[in-house]
Order: sequence, then structure tokens, then C-alpha cells
Amino acid sequence: MPGPFVVPVHGDLELPAEVDVVVIGGGIIGASTALELAERGQRVALCEKGGIGHEQSSRNWGWVRISRRDPREVPLMAHALTLWQGMDQRLGRDTGYTRAGIVFACHDQAEYADHERWNHNLAGYDLDSRMLSSNELQRLLPGQSMPLEGGLYTAADGRAEPQKATSAIAEAARERGARILTECAVRGIETQAGTISAVVTERGVIRCKAVVLAGGAWSSLFCRAHHLRLPQLKVMNSVLRTEPLAGGPEPAIWSKHYAVRKRQDGGYTVACGHENVVDIVPDSFRFGRDFTLALSKEWRSLSFRLGERFWLEGRLPERWALDEPSPFEYARVLDPKPSKKLADGALANLTRAFPVFQQARIAQRWAGYIDATPDAIPVISDVQSFPGFYIATGFSGHGFGIGPAAGRLMADLVTGDKPVVDPTPFRFSRFSDGSKIEIISGF
Repeated sequence: MPGPFVVPVHGDLELPAEVDVVVIGGGIIGASTALELAERGQRVALCEKGGIGHEQSSRNWGWVRISRRDPREVPLMAHALTLWQGMDQRLGRDTGYTRAGIVFACHDQAEYADHERWNHNLAGYDLDSRMLSSNELQRLLPGQSMPLEGGLYTAADGRAEPQKATSAIAEAARERGARILTECAVRGIETQAGTISAVVTERGVIRCKAVVLAGGAWSSLFCRAHHLRLPQLKVMNSVLRTEPLAGGPEPAIWSKHYAVRKRQDGGYTVACGHENVVDIVPDSFRFGRDFTLALSKEWRSLSFRLGERFWLEGRLPERWALDEPSPFEYARVLDPKPSKKLADGALANLTRAFPVFQQARIAQRWAGYIDATPDAIPVISDVQSFPGFYIATGFSGHGFGIGPAAGRLMADLVTGDKPVVDPTPFRFSRFSDGSKIEIISGF
């Protein structure tokens, strides 16, 4: 099943012999990191096993939001909002970004109180985010027909086009000197005297001093091959898009029954706002204890299934010779079959809320794998036991909007510049140093 159409990025034909930094993974995190490094004069190679932005970076909802974030992400996301506002001018390309606001709908007083409590996390930020009464919400969302207690409305939030944004960032990175290598899987890292000396790709060796792993759902497997334990599981979210439709809502909306945002083409991206599919795979048992807390909080919103994914991942080797094909060369793009039940159910719920969607025509369905961590916040960190190796992964469904700022923070760590925000919450070592893993209210 083909995924969403992504603006194509044609990879460079020539493999560089040497660079300063190799970035593994051509999603929005890897592309943003490459752009930041290239703008600082670093020689960069961005290596992607498939095409730029072909996995979750093009399959997400396209939300650029600070609302209902884990509070530990709020400072970094506040910086991301600033970056997005100047993104098209910076890149010289269209990302589809616009500030249109996001609403988190409240169906009862308890939900209203929960959103109101969360909104205190934005105290001190110069951002328009406030609670709306039922009448105020009705004025903001004309045509909405379901009874609601009110909502959390963050006018500072916005949206962009996932099928455009990562490609635009990667092309801008190339204009600033980065090498963009598609269909170029990195098999592994070579070291000399305990320090990184090169990466081995399917097309040859690239000498380098540092490596950034921004491999999304593939990151844990890559780490395991280098004797690093990264607890990470995949969660599948299903999405549909409609053909252009007049009269629908302008702000994006989340409710427990649906999630929706207007697209640049006039259509809408629609998904289930509450339920996702989790494939039971060998990693489910390998990292089961790490995810005990997450499971206890989220099990009602997860639909577990045992199928072919278990056997596909069970056959993956944990390590491989660098002169032989790696697992990354046998699966260029993760393109799971979407759940028609969940996506179409969300559209049905949306239609009950906004009768105008009775006229909506489904143009396409797709699904993507979200790379989740036990505490639902990312790893943006160096690896103390492996000097020169950095990880930016595990964004747990929140990576698209925060991506430009995550790339800036990672570039700060690689170059030794002052971090744009305190990176401590995102350290890799939190999973092994005895730190208490906490899940803080957010979405």
C-alpha cells in the first residue's frame, strides 16, 4: 500500500570520502540536524536508507503545537514555534506552515479542569493559550453540533505539511553544503583507539568524527548492534485525508473521538485521537519492564495484535558484518497497512460533530509507526560510553512540530555550543542510571 506522496529529494550520486558529522536518518529530526550543522560550517552527510521523509515524518498529522505537551518538552517547543514562523523564509521553500490554532475539546467538567491545569505550564511564555467556554468555543467553531463543556484553545499553535516540510529542510541543508544520500543505509560505525573514525554504508565508507543517529523506529536496532540498549517500541497510527471541502473548521481539533486539521489543499487530515495499534513483537518482551508504567496508564487506548510483524522482526539479526547487507537494506520504508476501522471511525465521529463532513470524500488512507520511549519524551543526547555518538530519537508522536528545535539542540551538543534549552530531561542515560521514569500529563 503506497504511503502519502512526498515531495521527492534526489540524493547525491557521489559518496563523500570524509565529513565532520554523519547524520543517520532522513526524517525531520535528521534533516533539521543536518541543516543546523551545515549552517555552522560543519561538513555533513545525511544518510537515509530509503527516501527523505518517507516514514513517520510524512505520515503524521502535521500539527505544530505546544499545547498539551509534556512539560519537559515545553521550553524546546516554545523555541520550535519561533523557528517555524520564519521557516519558509529561512529555507526559501514552502512548508505549508500557518498559525491557525489548535483546540483540545472538553466533553465534561473533569476534562475541562484537566486542560485548565495543564495550561499553567505555559505561564511565563508570551503565548496566546486560554480556556474557552462552551459558547466561546461555538463561536470559534461554527457548525460544531456536539455538546461540549468548552476547550483549551492555543492560538499560537499551527500546522504544516508533512509531505513537504522535511524535503524542504533537506534541500536547504544541501544548499548550505550538506551531502544528501538517499538509498544509502548505514550498516555500522568503525572506531580507532576508542573514537569514531568512519561509518560504513552500503555504498562505501565515509570517514567522520561524529555520528548522529536520528533513525526513528529503527534506532533501537541500530543501537543494539553497537551494544547499546535503547528501550523503544513502535505504535501504529492510522490516518486518512479527504478531498478539498468547504465549510470545515480552520483550527485543528483534538477530542477523544477524532483529531482533524485542515490541509493546505483545502482537504482535511483525520485520525483517531485516542486509539492506536501496537504490534506484539520480540521487543515487546525485551523492553516490557521498561514500559510497565506507560502500559498501566495507556492500555485503554492501545489495541494489541499478534501477526506477521512478530515473525518479521523475530528474524532480524542483532548484529551483522559491515561488508554484508544490513536489515536496513531489506526494508527501505516502513509502510504498514492502516486500520480502516480506526480512521473511518474517526471520520464518522467528526461528521457527527461537524455535519459538513457528510460531503467529505476520502482521498487516501495510510499508517505510520511512531517511535515511543517509556516516558514518552525523546532522547536528544550524547552517549557517554561511546564518544562522538549522539542519539535523537523516540519522539513518541510529537516529533514533527518540535523537529526544527530538536535539530538545533542536537547541533548544539555536537558542536559544543551552549544548548538552546537544558538537555538534561532528554539524556540517554536516564534509562540506565537509576533515574525514576515518569510519565507527565500530556498528549
